[in-house]
Amino acid sequence: MRALRQVVRRIGSENLSVLETSSARAAALLVGLLGISVAMRTTDLGGAFWIDEGISVGIAHHAFTTIPQVLHQDGAPPLYYLLLHAWIGVFGDSEAATHALSLTFALACVPLAYWVGLPVFGRAVGLVAATLAALDPYLTYYGQETRMYTLAAGLSFLVTGAYIRGIVLRRRRWLPVLALAIDAIVLTHNWGLFLAIGFGVATVVFARDRLRWDGALVALGAAVVYAPWLPTLLKQAAHTGAPWTTSPNLHALVLAPGAVLAGDGPLMAFAVAGCAGLALLARAGGPSRDVVRLLAVAGAVTILVAWTGSQFTPAWTGRYLGVIAGPLLLLAAAGFVKVGRPGLVSFILVLFLWGGFSVKDEKSNAKQIARAVSAELRPGDLIVTTHPEQTPVLRYYFGPQYRYLTTLGPVADPRVMDWRDALKHLKAATPSQDLAILGDVPVGRRFVVVTPVFRDYHAWDAPWTKLVYGTSARWLAAIEADRRFRRVAVIQTDEIARKKNYWKPLQAFVFVRSSSIPGAVGGDTSR
Repeated sequence: MRALRQVVRRIGSENLSVLETSSARAAALLVGLLGISVAMRTTDLGGAFWIDEGISVGIAHHAFTTIPQVLHQDGAPPLYYLLLHAWIGVFGDSEAATHALSLTFALACVPLAYWVGLPVFGRAVGLVAATLAALDPYLTYYGQETRMYTLAAGLSFLVTGAYIRGIVLRRRRWLPVLALAIDAIVLTHNWGLFLAIGFGVATVVFARDRLRWDGALVALGAAVVYAPWLPTLLKQAAHTGAPWTTSPNLHALVLAPGAVLAGDGPLMAFAVAGCAGLALLARAGGPSRDVVRLLAVAGAVTILVAWTGSQFTPAWTGRYLGVIAGPLLLLAAAGFVKVGRPGLVSFILVLFLWGGFSVKDEKSNAKQIARAVSAELRPGDLIVTTHPEQTPVLRYYFGPQYRYLTTLGPVADPRVMDWRDALKHLKAATPSQDLAILGDVPVGRRFVVVTPVFRDYHAWDAPWTKLVYGTSARWLAAIEADRRFRRVAVIQTDEIARKKNYWKPLQAFVFVRSSSIPGAVGGDTSR
């Protein structure tokens, strides 16, 4: 920390190039950055799961060898879930334990960012990149979420560093590392394919002929390793797409890097000072010019391909853009250092803007709902949800001792959401199919219906979510109208939800089977 204070004092009177320091001092600075990063990224380590995290833990609880087969229902590649399975086997499946895996990947981004900047730009750029990685709210947020986004970001740094060493600097021993890193990122998140395309296009456009051959060898090696997964990817693409979001507009395309830089303000600071520095580097010649051009094209193509694909099959969301963290943060760091004092001012402004970021207290109230409702149920009772993809997180908090039913029908495996042709099936579903199952509930037994709280209507305007909105209302109305069932409790935590910024909070309706004859009134309601 002493080294960190000394460098901060020197920066105040100079510019970011003062970070061009000894390796020992750089190591001390990295340790200090890691300490700060740990402090920032453990404030909500035990926060409750939301939809996607429930899916992650549910998939990871399957046998290691069956996870790739289970993912035929989900649409994601397997690497993160295999790692999470192994992690859970050692540390357990609590919120804090599984979040710690993502935290580990987020912390790994700090030394990786330094390593990426080192061979061409030197220690100053490496340390600025490491600082950005240590404090970036994107990595702070997803470092406390049981999803694959920090793993994808870390692999993005690894791909970028191996590309610079293996392709730009022609250190050919790094080519196998680059091929394996590309395989790892595309087997972590499908948008890793877009990053691979971006680097491929950049290599074809700017690299010299001999470097293109090296790039072709890397592509061939990566393809050989990835090939066994390709049939599954094609099945997923044909059957598991659920349009839960709308197609992105041009505004989303232009501001896409802001998803990783945590907002439009930091993006503008980079655009003004960082791009000026990059322009100077691009004119300077040598490896620095090559790196700037190649990474700029790779990042831009990645975003453009993702945006274009989402015009046909909408799947655009900012959290997926972690795949460009490596190129983006390195370019930002290089630009800030090169432009001198304006870069220092912009860098400080970015850190100031990031300083106001905090992780939301909770992302879902599923945990609170489960705690409140469990007292109303006993093993074997039915839990019905009108938002099918909530089933895994509900199963996590309610437990395996209940049966689960959704608007898609009975759930054979509540640990995973079966997305195969889900939109088509939900369109064809009617309340009668679930009413028939509820009709088998013994007189006097209870069941619970969990529905979303429809507060932010703009969050429900995509084809899938709009259908969930409509079916939720129809299913609840049908159950309320059936005189075999009597509502005995309504459980809501919406006041807490408003305070804690829940995105799509839940509510629960507890019913009792009060009669064995449709249309009859009364019956045994004893427990």
